[in-house]
Amino acid sequence: MEEPISDKTVWNACREAAVRAGLSKTIGPHTLRHSFATHLMEAGTDLRTIQLLLGHATLEHTTVYLHLSQRHLHAAPSPLDQIRIGGHSEEQDRPEVNPS
Repeated sequence: MEEPISDKTVWNACREAAVRAGLSKTIGPHTLRHSFATHLMEAGTDLRTIQLLLGHATLEHTTVYLHLSQRHLHAAPSPLDQIRIGGHSEEQDRPEVNPS
C-alpha cells in the first residue's frame, strides 16, 4: 500500500537542493511556493488563476506570495506617460534609457 510522503521529506529535499545549488539561504517548500507564484505573474498569468493554483480562498492571501522582480516592475508603463501634451506624449520626449 502506498502512503503519502511526509512533510519532513519535502523539507529535506528542499534543503538538499539548496546545498547542491550552493545557496546559503534556508530554502523550504514555502520558498518554492512564493517563487512559483512570482514566476507565473511575471509570465503574464492573471491573479485569479494564480489564486486557484495556490488554493487560496481570497486574492488577499495570494498577493502575499507575489514578489515581482525589479526588471518586471520597471517594464510596467506609467499611465502618466500616456498623457498627450501638444500633440505628442511625454513618453516621446523622454530620452531612451537602457534597462540593463
